[in-house]
Amino acid sequence: MTIQVAKLSDPAVRAFVAAVNAHDREAFQAVLAPGATMSDDGTERNLDEWADREIFSSHGHMEVDNESKGGHSLIAHYNNDTWGEMTTRWTFTVEGGKITRFDTGQA
Repeated sequence: MTIQVAKLSDPAVRAFVAAVNAHDREAFQAVLAPGATMSDDGTERNLDEWADREIFSSHGHMEVDNESKGGHSLIAHYNNDTWGEMTTRWTFTVEGGKITRFDTGQA
């Protein structure tokens, strides 16, 4: 059973998921702290290039199945035009209401 985006516990994570699902680059950038970093399957990535490839140009979409650690850890079905659907894990570091880092990969 999926968790509705509006019911996600952490406001920054909720805004991140909403921006991904709306393909809203401006809202996505607004929830990230300056200099935010990320990794995918344990490999550091350029956040802007990764987001363009994995979210925006490939119509990425998240359906959250589970959240833990105060809403900073998610298990989600992630779907995009490149990879299809896969179960993914997402871990967020939030400081001052902004995401400073996220790590994702297959669950």
